[in-house]
Amino acid sequence: MKINWGTGIVLAFVAFISFILYFVVRMSTDNSANHDLVTEEYYKQELAYQNEIDASKSALEMQAKLKFVKSKEGMTIFFPEKFAPEHITGTVSLYRPSNKHLDIDFPISLSKTHLLIPDNSLVDGRWDITVKWQYQGKTFLHKEKLVY
Repeated sequence: MKINWGTGIVLAFVAFISFILYFVVRMSTDNSANHDLVTEEYYKQELAYQNEIDASKSALEMQAKLKFVKSKEGMTIFFPEKFAPEHITGTVSLYRPSNKHLDIDFPISLSKTHLLIPDNSLVDGRWDITVKWQYQGKTFLHKEKLVY
């Protein structure tokens, strides 16, 4: 059977369209290619972004830099020594970009100038850490990306 050039072009178009449709259907139904937003309440967080900018600016002005140290017990967050640890409150949010089921929030309750996050809570890999804390009515924010 001989195929003329017109039939060959039509078959090439049909094969190309079938190839593209296969990948569209596969990516739409495949659970490993999840295309959700990073957070469920994205727009609500976007409206509060100016508060984060102000809190980060306050941390820079007051020289309230946090220090992160990895040890075999876990990760230790050291708060500035000029602040009384009993008056520091807030939360530490650990965000795992590759798996939202590993995200963890820890409340800050200090008796010393450091907070230990246990090693069993942290899986090896990249973590985005957000520490939002208050001291005497002033809010501070520190964000850091770490590979644990």
